[in-house]
Amino acid sequence: MAGIYIHIPFCKTRCVYCDFYSTTQIDHFLPLIEAEQIELIEQSSQYSEPIDTIYFGGGTPSFLPTAYIETLLNTIVKYYNLSDKAEITLEANPDDLYIEKIKNYKTIGINRLSIGIQSFHDDILQFLSRRHTAKKAIDSVKWAQKIGFDNISIDLMYGISGLTSEIWDKTLDNAVKLGVQHISAYHLTFEKGTPLYQKHKNKEISTISEDESVNQYQLLIEKMAQYNFIHYEVSNFALAGFESKHNAAYWHQKKYIGIGPSAHSYTGTTRRWNISSLFDYIHKIKTHSNAYEEEVLTTVNKFNEYLLTHLRLNTGADFNELSIIDKNIFEKWHLKYQAVLKTGLISEKPNGFFINENNWLLLDYILTQLWVDV
Repeated sequence: MAGIYIHIPFCKTRCVYCDFYSTTQIDHFLPLIEAEQIELIEQSSQYSEPIDTIYFGGGTPSFLPTAYIETLLNTIVKYYNLSDKAEITLEANPDDLYIEKIKNYKTIGINRLSIGIQSFHDDILQFLSRRHTAKKAIDSVKWAQKIGFDNISIDLMYGISGLTSEIWDKTLDNAVKLGVQHISAYHLTFEKGTPLYQKHKNKEISTISEDESVNQYQLLIEKMAQYNFIHYEVSNFALAGFESKHNAAYWHQKKYIGIGPSAHSYTGTTRRWNISSLFDYIHKIKTHSNAYEEEVLTTVNKFNEYLLTHLRLNTGADFNELSIIDKNIFEKWHLKYQAVLKTGLISEKPNGFFINENNWLLLDYILTQLWVDV
């Protein structure tokens, strides 16, 4: 199994909390698509196995004319072994979605939409500098369902100043009542370099208390369980069978190809990342120059990355898989594991261990206690 991630870095405007690489310079639509076609073709010789997932992320892929998305899909069909049942996801903002455009997505082969709703309350949306309204968010999902999309994910955000637990509870009810199959929920963070970070630094906005953050997280996992959504990853919930296959491949350390500026690729033995600058990326790809940096993973890297990815999942880590990476490292590490197990932060399972969802808030700390020293 392998996946392809295609980065579309364009946005109409940049959200105040977002630190992903993006640009508003839409006059570079065509040069980027041409460069990404070239990169797709050049990478194709390295991947003969079936491609089971394609993911258009951003930025805002729905900001791009549909014909450009179709061009990239056609390139993949021509040069790769695309599985008949491939999951093909496109990230979209509600304000970009209207009936004709959604129909076009369905026609060209998109079969999963990931819609960045964030909230069903206009005051919260305005605080986050989102362009859509709560009504537009609801309409975009209903239109997609009417056209035949039966695999829809939405993004929600909590931990926001002004978002009370009562509003958050109602937000979750509204999300489930829409009939979506997948919900990703993220706590607001103040990422350095973003307008929101600067406002927070200048004390122009307040933050919610740690207790309230924990309460909203607990409400999230309780409400999702009530509606039979499986909490399969730290921030992701799905009805049975609707887990994101593409992201699950990341967390299970399957091979994937990253296309476009700032995109990452993973082969199992190496990790590489494309340069972030849109202009430099286009120039280097079109002149067949090296547009990426690459790291060969050491055994310790592989061991720690296994813990990093698998402990995000409800299935946790498997001792056999860790031992296969390096038996000597595993045997020495097992003493560290036993010490952490005694703290109650991790839980045992047959031939492995996992982090209980109530302890996922402590994931970063737990990892520092489990990682092997480089």
